Amino acid sequence: MDTLGIVDSRSIAAGTLLADAMLKAASVTLVRAAVVCAGRLLILVEGDREAVATALHAARQSEPRLAGCYSISPVDPQVQAALRRGPKTAAGPALGVVECRNAADGLMAADAAVKKAAVALMRLVLGQGIGGKSFFVLTGEVAAVREAVDAAAAGLGKSLLRAVVLPRPEPEVTQALAGVAQT
Repeated sequence: MDTLGIVDSRSIAAGTLLADAMLKAASVTLVRAAVVCAGRLLILVEGDREAVATALHAARQSEPRLAGCYSISPVDPQVQAALRRGPKTAAGPALGVVECRNAADGLMAADAAVKKAAVALMRLVLGQGIGGKSFFVLTGEVAAVREAVDAAAAGLGKSLLRAVVLPRPEPEVTQALAGVAQT
């Protein structure tokens, strides 16, 4: 399961049909099918490269007016883990936050960032409750976080909304970015 397929449907109802068609067309696992903003459904599947390609082909054939249809191969294990779990609470001496125009671009940028430098993906938020945008939080040594954030920003182009690096962030800021409730 080294490949991630990403389908951004312009319709929740149509997206539901797409998710079903994708799973019937190939031996892939549904990682997520979630509303990311008004009227859109983000579908994430994983499997081997051929299976994901077959599933994405089925999606394109079923609905030619997709907002997006992408694959990441090989997808970094940190990205796969972030899609399945809550926020990571352990943090390094720096944090990087990258905000993107849409969920699919955020996923691809997070994958590029963690492949570029020795950083940990602390959190990945894909569109829910933020108008279809996405953001991710990286942690590690300051230089590595800068390198990863720069790689993500370069790959995003016009899809980048903002990217920041916080050397020695306050613990409360780290908790907030990690999505950990304050006690």
